Amino acid sequence: MRICIVEDSRLARLELKHLLTKFPELELVGEAENAEEGIALIEELRPDLVFLDIHLPQKNGFELLEALEHVPQVIFTTAYDQYALQAFERNALDYLMKPIEENRLRQAVEKALSRQASVKPAIAPSQLSEDDRVFVKDGERCWFVALKQVRLIESNGNYALLSFDNERPCILKTLNYLESRLDPKVFFRANRQQIINVNYIEQINPWFSGSIKIQLRGGEEVEVSRRQTQVFKDLMSL
Repeated sequence: MRICIVEDSRLARLELKHLLTKFPELELVGEAENAEEGIALIEELRPDLVFLDIHLPQKNGFELLEALEHVPQVIFTTAYDQYALQAFERNALDYLMKPIEENRLRQAVEKALSRQASVKPAIAPSQLSEDDRVFVKDGERCWFVALKQVRLIESNGNYALLSFDNERPCILKTLNYLESRLDPKVFFRANRQQIINVNYIEQINPWFSGSIKIQLRGGEEVEVSRRQTQVFKDLMSL
């Protein structure tokens, strides 16, 4: 079972990780110290189980869950007992009080393993075609945009900026997650920060150390990393 920890206290994370070493069925794949990092981590790694603190910087644990598209099993970890009812209303698997006792942790882990064994594997999100339309919301503004209109997607921390027409809304999705949903024949990962729509390429120029720079019809210039330059050449060759 793949797990993540979202906890702002370094000491609490270390203590929990130490306790979890006694459960070989669990694989720790990531950890975060605030809500925004936690959201990006969970959406990207899609763990089976998250140990989630309630009191976090920026957002609390409940707000973090509301922001997720992929909601895994959750075990809340907190020093406060007044949130127990609210936690179970959010379908929490368990609610552990700090300092966490090994016996209580074992009960919670066994419950998680039992539930995982009883459910069907989750279906991975389907890939979107360029003709699909998606709903985009940024603040009070909303769009229903065809993916073929999106010429550039850029990473901005835990968010992504979509460029289409004269708009540039910001959405709470990681670049890795978006790349997994998009058609790789149309949307190309140029570098760690940018994905381009190849149908908007206007010009390709040689750049430093064997890399290339691409100019899009919207006027943006995108530097393609050396590694991705070779991938791009292979993709576009006969």
